Amino acid sequence: MEINMKTLLIITLVLLGLITDAQTISIADLKPDSTNYDNIHVKRISTDSLSSTFAIWIKLKVKMHKHVNHTEQVYVLEGAGNFTIGDKNQSIKKGDFITIPRNTWHGVEVVSDIPLKVISIQSPEFKGQDRIFKK
Repeated sequence: MEINMKTLLIITLVLLGLITDAQTISIADLKPDSTNYDNIHVKRISTDSLSSTFAIWIKLKVKMHKHVNHTEQVYVLEGAGNFTIGDKNQSIKKGDFITIPRNTWHGVEVVSDIPLKVISIQSPEFKGQDRIFKK
């Protein structure tokens, strides 16, 4: 049985919901709390000691940074961008899935007319303290 990345992401999100508070999220209805943000808006969807899931909207870019102790998976819901991971640059668009190993430099520049909308899953739980920006 062949499973594509989109199906795998949906299964992962469903299982995370079962592990935490068994919540269901409609991706189509997922909106930022406000559209009045300069560049990045983050909305926490769920969190526990094993992982944290966020919806993130990016208007311009995310500067190069790394998470020393966290692995991150990113699924692109809307928009397009130029994504850098380590020393590789690639175009990303709706439907793309990216795995970022811990301690790996990464960042993105938005190239679409609409904000980049992604689901970010970090493990273990992300409390906002494991982010080092490149100088």
